[in-house]
Amino acid sequence: MDAADLDYRARTLTGCIPPLLVARLLELGHEREVEFQAGRGEWFCALEWARLLGHRGRRAQALEVLAPYIATNWWPAARARAELLEGWGRVEEAIALSRPYAEAGDRTALVFFARLLARHDRGREAFMLLRAGIRDRFVAECLVEVAGTAGMDDEAAALLEARVEGAVPRCDEPDCNNLRMEPSNAVGLLATIRERQGRIEEAITLLHISETTSVNGRDQLADLLAGHDRMTELRAYAASEYHGHAAQRLAEVLEERGDVEGAIAAYRTFGATPSAAWRVALPLSELLLRHGRSDEAIEVMRALTEHGTEDWIVHTLCTLYADHGRPRDGLALLDALKARSGGREDWDLFQMRLPLMADCGLLDEAIEQARAHPEGDTCYAAAALSYVLAEAGRTEEAAAVLEQHPKLNGSLRAERLIDLGRIEDAVRVLQQPISKPTTPAWNGAHSTEPPF
Repeated sequence: MDAADLDYRARTLTGCIPPLLVARLLELGHEREVEFQAGRGEWFCALEWARLLGHRGRRAQALEVLAPYIATNWWPAARARAELLEGWGRVEEAIALSRPYAEAGDRTALVFFARLLARHDRGREAFMLLRAGIRDRFVAECLVEVAGTAGMDDEAAALLEARVEGAVPRCDEPDCNNLRMEPSNAVGLLATIRERQGRIEEAITLLHISETTSVNGRDQLADLLAGHDRMTELRAYAASEYHGHAAQRLAEVLEERGDVEGAIAAYRTFGATPSAAWRVALPLSELLLRHGRSDEAIEVMRALTEHGTEDWIVHTLCTLYADHGRPRDGLALLDALKARSGGREDWDLFQMRLPLMADCGLLDEAIEQARAHPEGDTCYAAAALSYVLAEAGRTEEAAAVLEQHPKLNGSLRAERLIDLGRIEDAVRVLQQPISKPTTPAWNGAHSTEPPF
């Protein structure tokens, strides 16, 4: 085995048995196949088999399974072994195994190692390891986390304040207000520490001057205001925050307190205009569904289609129709959208018909229409047909559809074959030789042709 090859296969999920199918094999009772493949370089098989052996108390064998992978000096394998060791209470062994990777400069190893130390009362040591890498946002986030357990908030705050004060303009213009800060999340992390220290006003002030407080669908300022019951300020912020994340946090707080109508009103107030409605339509519909108001949830999403037909909106709406016994309404929606487009229906929208027609008992008609569609002979059309056939219990046909494109949809083809009990065929499909893309050396010339 080779670390670079293992890493490529694991990252791209090509030329290997991916985690979902390993789980499927185990679910269907094919343990011997997983054990066999674990010894043949299939990393995800080795990982799950080692975990399973450890759970059964066969710890020495679990470590033996991982040993060839660790011998390549590949960090994910070492991490997996360290996690097992820690779970068994063998913490010092886990630390000794992880340390060389962390000290070699691997960022993911450093963060893992620091958290491992902090979990076992060695937070000060973890802090000292992390501080040199504070310019990296992920390392800085870990440092603030570790500082909280190590009682080193003052030291962490001082490091972050220096980074904030050292921010420089991103451009050469004299009035440039766009600052380059390393780490880029320094202000938010400093606010986290101030909140933890009980210095709430300072934390709020910091977040108000931050370039952005919304990350991955959550808003740090909204969370802080909600966490300290500052509802008046949260309502004011929800009215002005662009993404709708503050409105969502306000609605969550109101729902938690039993004020469902207030939560609905918070979403509707923010989404009063079409340009804002799409930002909160999904959480509003989910809120309505949680309280048994499916027709209202459907109407929220349906209203969006009057102003646009983005795939995710139509897909969500069709799923709602299907899940609540209204597949014909879903088909009527698609008919209306098709008419609005002059009778043209791209595959992205057409494929949403397939499960709806199946729910109406029209699966054969759906297959016929799919094959007659201008894109019906593509690999992605085959994948969509295969899903619908499999859901209908027609697994043989689902597998046969994918055979039309033998070099594509490998993972899905293998899943169908596993469901049919054809394990060797499934593995053969997954282990097809892979050709890694190569990036030609740059000759110094800039291309004027796409892709740029």
